[in-house]
Amino acid sequence: MIHFVKNIPIDENVPENYKEIVFGAGCFWGVERKFWDLPGVFLTSVGYSGGDAENPSYEDVCYRDTNHAEVVKVTYDSNVIDLMDLLKIFWECHDPTQGMRQGNDIGTQYRSVIYTNNDDDLKVALESKDIYQKELVKNNFKTDSLESITTEIEPVKNYYLAEEYHQQYLAKNPNGYCGIGGTGCSFPKE
Repeated sequence: MIHFVKNIPIDENVPENYKEIVFGAGCFWGVERKFWDLPGVFLTSVGYSGGDAENPSYEDVCYRDTNHAEVVKVTYDSNVIDLMDLLKIFWECHDPTQGMRQGNDIGTQYRSVIYTNNDDDLKVALESKDIYQKELVKNNFKTDSLESITTEIEPVKNYYLAEEYHQQYLAKNPNGYCGIGGTGCSFPKE
């Protein structure tokens, strides 16, 4: 499988010293588009993560109880782009307070997630959640709960590559549907 935008194999071995992180923020088509052109991002792919079924199909994730989220795996050079820069884009590209949905897309597969590959990145992701939660409160972002961010943040337990037609979908289909939308609150960076 070749990355439609980068023109390299999606199953390419990760270059030494590059890092990976997995984001779920609703429909993976739009989330992937947010990351694939960033300086320092080597590769993106869409897939399924966080659930119990092995190697699920799109139909399994949508219509069966797999508990997987639609996700984007981002492989990046941390000497060029910082994890906090990626997290800023993640927080701003969707509404992390909606639980098992993003806009009109409803179901566990659309939940907000961050899955990390190491404890240091996990700590940074958790810190970023606290930063963004404070920003939501400061901007009077209204939700039904006191702790409004529902994002699941934990070590990655699995990642299954989605079908080829989902990869870089919005590059292949520029007018394709994408239901993600942010809160309107910026993520503050020092």
